[in-house]
Amino acid sequence: MATTKEISIQELASRSVDAETELKGETMSLNIGPSHPTTHGVLRLLTELDGDVITKCEPVIGYLHRGSEKIAENMTFNQFVPYTDRLDYLAPLANNVAFAMAVEKIAQLEVPERCQSIRVLCCELARISSHLLGIGVYGMDAGAWTVFMYTFTEREKLYTLFEHLTGARLTTSYTRIGGVVRDLPDGWLGRVSDFCREVLGVLDEVDKLLTRNRIFMDRTVGIGVISKEDAIAYGLTGPNLRACGVDLDLRKDKPYLGYEKYDFEVPIGTSGDCYDRYLMRAEEVRQSVQIIRQVIDTIPDGPFYCEDAKKIVAPQKSKVLTSMEELIQNFMITTEGPQIPPGEAYFEAENPKGALGFYVVSKGGGVPYKLKIRGPSFSSLSIVEKVVPGHYLADITVLLGSLDFVLGECDR
Repeated sequence: MATTKEISIQELASRSVDAETELKGETMSLNIGPSHPTTHGVLRLLTELDGDVITKCEPVIGYLHRGSEKIAENMTFNQFVPYTDRLDYLAPLANNVAFAMAVEKIAQLEVPERCQSIRVLCCELARISSHLLGIGVYGMDAGAWTVFMYTFTEREKLYTLFEHLTGARLTTSYTRIGGVVRDLPDGWLGRVSDFCREVLGVLDEVDKLLTRNRIFMDRTVGIGVISKEDAIAYGLTGPNLRACGVDLDLRKDKPYLGYEKYDFEVPIGTSGDCYDRYLMRAEEVRQSVQIIRQVIDTIPDGPFYCEDAKKIVAPQKSKVLTSMEELIQNFMITTEGPQIPPGEAYFEAENPKGALGFYVVSKGGGVPYKLKIRGPSFSSLSIVEKVVPGHYLADITVLLGSLDFVLGECDR
């Protein structure tokens, strides 16, 4: 005798889930990098794929490890400045400043106002340079090659300005403990002002090409969403943190170098996705231009280094050639390093990639006893393991580009 059985909707749903589980095949392991244009450096991503969907993503780093923090213990404070160029090598001028200010904090040394203004110029020009490259490469990752040509042309103009100021294009090593290497060249501020006017026009062109581009939006909106809670838990800083809706900028919240004197806004995102991270960097370039123009209008005359700190700052060459006292001073600082008193200090600056921090311990003398670097790119890379799973393989390109990390800062 035939019987009937009532089946609930819940049972049908359960059977559907079981069927999906049965149909699920083996996952495939795929190495992306360590030599691949998507990874923006020497980075390996160990991924697992279920079809075209990423189920696991583990960053593997260390290919650029140089032992910078240990190397610092065997050289003078000024000799370590070139090593800071190699951290975020897209913004070496800003790295120099952050390290010098950590050491100056131990020595309780405050640089003259003109030196502060020069350092602000360096930091904001470095921010523009870094973001121009980040936006251009990000557009190229999403298939917009033209944007890269626009931004890279403007970045080349910046490198010419850097060369006029420091004598080098990439590894500038411009800052010294207690000041900067040399004063601003004649006419340099005028060239910076011209660049600021030109770069805003290029940003408007990039805005037309990318911001409302249907293909670019489809690739970035809703992709790689990071919540406020996750951003804070993973230690994100800079544009990646602010894109999640967290209002934190060290230039506003813990002002240094006189940033409190300048009028600028801090852009804050709402969604925390790849699209918001692009918008953050584009607007930060505009705000940096605003700061630079204020610095140019208000930069004071005076010394560009601490003239009274004779055991820390080497005298100018013109004085070395004419005075025995300055000659001896220069010899002592060059051979033994700036004489920093015993103590320890931590200083972090709002760099293009986020908060770059230096923890320095001195036992007295010209060589650091211990040094620890807090690189923002390391935190930005660490969240990849959390945010990538669940996305398609094709999304990795724009997701990594939106985080805008640099491996020299991760590996150190």
